[in-house]
Amino acid sequence: MERQFEIIGEALNQLLRREPDLKGKISDASLIIAFRNRLIHGYATVSDEVVWGVVEGYLPVLSGEVRDLLGEE
Repeated sequence: MERQFEIIGEALNQLLRREPDLKGKISDASLIIAFRNRLIHGYATVSDEVVWGVVEGYLPVLSGEVRDLLGEE
């Protein structure tokens, strides 16, 4: 699961570098990228409870926002 969050955070970071206007369409984009950085650089300090909290609290919202963005194409 953590590896998948690393990929999501990096993809979002790269996307926002190319398309900065999309930041307003992704809730908590900065927090998602910061979470990725914490996983990459300090994985021993991330508890399973924190990861599960992100799964439950942020992933459903992000998933819906990405679907909306893909539907706009």
